[in-house]
Amino acid sequence: MALVLQTDFAWADDSVERSVIEQAGHVLVSGPSTPMAAAWIEDFVARHDPQAIMTCWGEVTARAIAGPTDLRIVQRIGVGLDNIAVASATLRGAWVANVPDYCVGEVSDHAVGLLLAWARGIVAFDREAKLGGWNPASARLRRVSDLTVGLVGYGRIGRATASKLRAFGCRLLVNAPSARTDDLVCATLLEDLLAQSDVVILHAPLTSQTHHLIDARRLSGMRPGAFLINVSRGPMVDNQALLDALESGRLSGAGLDVIEGEPAPPRALMERPDVVITPHVAFSSEASLIELRRRAAEEVVRVLAGHAPRHACNRPDLRS
Repeated sequence: MALVLQTDFAWADDSVERSVIEQAGHVLVSGPSTPMAAAWIEDFVARHDPQAIMTCWGEVTARAIAGPTDLRIVQRIGVGLDNIAVASATLRGAWVANVPDYCVGEVSDHAVGLLLAWARGIVAFDREAKLGGWNPASARLRRVSDLTVGLVGYGRIGRATASKLRAFGCRLLVNAPSARTDDLVCATLLEDLLAQSDVVILHAPLTSQTHHLIDARRLSGMRPGAFLINVSRGPMVDNQALLDALESGRLSGAGLDVIEGEPAPPRALMERPDVVITPHVAFSSEASLIELRRRAAEEVVRVLAGHAPRHACNRPDLRS
């Protein structure tokens, strides 16, 4: 019997995770639903000495990882790993795993939805009509099939988005290390993608190389009147640079499911009528959340039984 610590959860309870963990004969101890500060999590880990840590949004630091006597896995209940000290886990011989493909359909749907909301004026006209405005002659809408869309990042979600947009007839440009030109997309340099795209969609992971990837210089290189969509991680975009680009008219708007500083992002962005904002929910559906929670807990059970995780994000078995 092992002890599994869950730092936080972004849903009503921990029943799905608890069912999987306890049916395997282990004990689950959960923290509060709202993620606590890193120091609180470090103390939480130190008090319970777990064999496994599961985290949704909570930060699992190097100090938290160093504490347990026999830590075997740090499991992200999600995709991104920017809240886990992966290198520290590897050094001490613990696996790090995620669930990389549970929300491919949801996030790609969300990206397409934000594009359609801009191209067809859906959110702007909804706001105007509810305030008493009714002026169809003011419409300056886009034919979606005429758009060039640039995808920054071309993993599972990027490919799903490309497939959906291809059905609309869009021209598709892609910038990613593994991207190749084929019948669906044209691989290109980032600067060329930005200059040619009517819509730019961010589908890349957050790393030290992609932090503020979209900064003032790159925003100045975007096509005038373009629309920026971020469904990846907020810190990929420099908030102040984005505000300046919107204020100057360089961009016609932005669709943001993630923003640096969330859950309390800058009011200057939140209050702009040319910015459509959703509260980091692109991954979410009833089906995706149940799948995510079940599969994350199953990975933990697998490692506690002596097996490698199916979606390992490090290789502690190969450490020197």
